Amino acid sequence: MGNRTDAALAILVLAAVGIAFVAVGASVSWPAAAVGGLGTIGFELVAARAYETVRRYWERPLVRGLSLTAALLVVAVGAAAAPDVVLSLFCGGAVTYLAFLALVEAGLVPTPETWW
Repeated sequence: MGNRTDAALAILVLAAVGIAFVAVGASVSWPAAAVGGLGTIGFELVAARAYETVRRYWERPLVRGLSLTAALLVVAVGAAAAPDVVLSLFCGGAVTYLAFLALVEAGLVPTPETWW
């Protein structure tokens, strides 16, 4: 799988977030978007500590499928319950992750398995 699959899944979630933003007329909460971005960076730092283990689990189709399903479910529920905050969190997280992947692909950031 790798970065391209990860990017495709992130784009799928980001598309769902964009559709939800329009559907419910939500506004971007910049603090929530920033928290989502920081959460993504924090997760990547923690996951890099056990890169091989995390990658081995993530490569399983069931894990990716359940993760995608859970993310889309949270987007749907969040769009109804607290759209500005939840959608902004997901948007910030997905955009940050895509930027991270782009920086790794460009060679500007080393791959996570080399961090620790």
